[in-house]
Amino acid sequence: MTGPELDVLVQRKEVVADGVVRLTLRHGRGEPLPAWAPGAHVDLVLAPDLVRQYSLCGDPADRSALQVAVLHEPAGRGGSRHVHSVLAEGATVRLRGPRNHFPLVAAERYLFVAGGIGITPIVPMLAAATARGASWRLLYGGRTRSSMAFAGELRDLYGDRVDVRPQDETGLLDLDAFLVGDAEVYCCGPEPLLAAVEQRSPVRPHVERFTPKAVDGGRASFEVDLARSGRTLVVPAGESVLDVVERAGIAVLSSCREGTCGTCETGVLEGVPDHRDSVLDAGEQAACDVMMICVSRSHGPRLVLDL
Repeated sequence: MTGPELDVLVQRKEVVADGVVRLTLRHGRGEPLPAWAPGAHVDLVLAPDLVRQYSLCGDPADRSALQVAVLHEPAGRGGSRHVHSVLAEGATVRLRGPRNHFPLVAAERYLFVAGGIGITPIVPMLAAATARGASWRLLYGGRTRSSMAFAGELRDLYGDRVDVRPQDETGLLDLDAFLVGDAEVYCCGPEPLLAAVEQRSPVRPHVERFTPKAVDGGRASFEVDLARSGRTLVVPAGESVLDVVERAGIAVLSSCREGTCGTCETGVLEGVPDHRDSVLDAGEQAACDVMMICVSRSHGPRLVLDL
């Protein structure tokens, strides 16, 4: 569930678009970094109370470095501000992962849709799809051409398979014209784009969210039996399983606390979770064998968790 944890060196920090920097991370002693596949992300522990998730956008075959691209969001919670204004080349940062809840499935045809910084997990997917000999197209939207990271180099690499659509030049993306056929659909970007793709796609799309789905806080309490700890705890209305477990002194690795990163994924031994995360797909949720305890609750009066 959680990958290795190690300290890495910020070997390079470079501007790749308006408001976007790319970090190249290397092992301090030159050792190989963890293996990963397209769609994976890592946690960067920027400060003791500042942990953020970033999609990997480099080359999975290059074990000497990991790359992430970070959009500066002035109205955000401080992670991007820290990366842009505080984190410098030569600094050491704690890394957790990689983890992958957005894997590229094998297919003959793909349609990729990216919005803004949502291009980051898509970049290695394009290379992987090309290496497999698959047919694919990318529809890439952003506010302005200068704000769209990797747009120029993707066009240079892949030609007219990449359709770059800055909103100030071409308006909103024409999803109905793009999302046709039975290709596997992958989408990453802001929530309105994801919702539109989910509504318009003729097949169930693969999506990755940077922000949580809107859900209510839960109005019913329930019990959780912790199989390994031998304890039974009550989760009140309006509190999360994670909050209750941590208050009981049981250590659980967590990060986003909003159901988007997958760090707190926990095994479910009995009961039916009320899934409220933005990580598991419909099939994974239906299996009812894991849940994200930072947001998900219970459909019944009791859950048995592997904690």
